[in-house]
Amino acid sequence: MSITKEQVLEALKNVDDPDLKKDLVTLGMIKDLEVNGKNVNFTVVLTTPACPMKDMIHKACVNAVLHFVDKEAIVKVHMTADVTGNKKTGPLLPKVKNIIAVASGKGGVGKSTVASNLAVALTKQGASVGLVDADIYGPSQTIMFDVVHEKPMIKVIDGVNKIIPVESYGVKLLSIGFFADTSQAIVWRGPMAAKALTQMFADADWGELDYMIIDLPPGTGDIHLSLVGAIPLNGVVIVSTPQNVALADAQKGVGMFQLPQINVPVLGIVENMSYFTPAELPNNKYYIFGKDGAKMLAEKLDVPLLGEIPLVQSICEAGDAGRPAVMQDGTPQSIAFMEMASKVAQQVSMVNARRAENGVGRAEVVS
Repeated sequence: MSITKEQVLEALKNVDDPDLKKDLVTLGMIKDLEVNGKNVNFTVVLTTPACPMKDMIHKACVNAVLHFVDKEAIVKVHMTADVTGNKKTGPLLPKVKNIIAVASGKGGVGKSTVASNLAVALTKQGASVGLVDADIYGPSQTIMFDVVHEKPMIKVIDGVNKIIPVESYGVKLLSIGFFADTSQAIVWRGPMAAKALTQMFADADWGELDYMIIDLPPGTGDIHLSLVGAIPLNGVVIVSTPQNVALADAQKGVGMFQLPQINVPVLGIVENMSYFTPAELPNNKYYIFGKDGAKMLAEKLDVPLLGEIPLVQSICEAGDAGRPAVMQDGTPQSIAFMEMASKVAQQVSMVNARRAENGVGRAEVVS
């Protein structure tokens, strides 16, 4: 007996998206369904190419057809992605689907390292990504992306001069470091710094992006408030280290973004320098700064723990050399950054889904 499309769709209603808690058919994630005899072909359109549940969803789809339709069916599932986003990103960034800030309660915890590796990891997973170095007083992304001596080009678009971001490792990048003397301290009052930051959004041609990562200054202050007022953030990632003093400041950072007048979703906490792993003993973990600090804070604040990044010398060396550590394929640090990026993308998809359900910000797929 031949298999019908109706039978396949009915079977796939038994496969739920683990994050969105609805079946793939209801969510409209099944596309290009073709049935020929016992051959079944269809595409699953995920909400992000970095979906950590991709393999599980693929297997569940195959099993659903075999179990509910025909155990002799030959099922081919093609996995693709169309990143969901907040369509109302405002006049500054009309073609950017998701804007994610990376923040920390204090300096020295590796916030910029996390931001750079998050951007590159998302790019490696198939997304189009931009990065704004908004750490006005201590820009470092030009070093981390090996573009210290690059200068953004100016292009006239519709009669208006636009800055063209510099591209490195597939990431579009703008930093105040491009426009300031790297040997001089940047001494600006709050309004001037906020204006410079806004110009990197308003006066640049970012094109279409799945994700824009914003590397914020450490702490809480004018830049953060100005950013929230000008840019519709999808969420913020908080970076900390395991020490109590860093965790206390991280908690303040979470609290700031959760204030009613700010109200930016906290996607979760990343624990940097989580444990030490010697190069010669890659399977060993030494918790020299304490263990499970960020995990316990995340549980206390009811936010996800997005990743535990090892303390590895090559991460620092990679940043100084202008080649983010996530590009060291197969290493513990690369794996940790890739997993972190998948969890960040997962949380963004969940935030977008909740906004769509609640009619807030009209989170939807941007075509």
